[in-house]
Amino acid sequence: MIRIRGLNHIHLRVRDLDRSVRFYTRAFGLREKFREGESLVFLGTPGGFDTITLNQEAGPAGDMGGVLHFGFALAEGQGLDAAVEEVERAGGRLIDRGEHAPGMPYAYVADPDGYVIEL
Repeated sequence: MIRIRGLNHIHLRVRDLDRSVRFYTRAFGLREKFREGESLVFLGTPGGFDTITLNQEAGPAGDMGGVLHFGFALAEGQGLDAAVEEVERAGGRLIDRGEHAPGMPYAYVADPDGYVIEL
């Protein structure tokens, strides 16, 4: 078995690089780590080791392919209602919300390209 630290990154194709950078920095507080050329931006969670790579290149963007969704764990004290409002203010939208089990609420939201994110 390979010993791992956890998920390293997710790589998303996007239609508008600047719009997607604004969405992820405003909605989730991600910070730009660095850019590679004009079409690739690496974002990360402050204090974390994870990375979301946004890539504006030729090809389909917003198609989830085999990925149904990815999730962000909310910080302690962060309310779900307020998180959904932040996503909407940043240009995303609410898809669905409910409870997986009693006391385990969730919300599915979408980024501007339609990628589904679970909160």
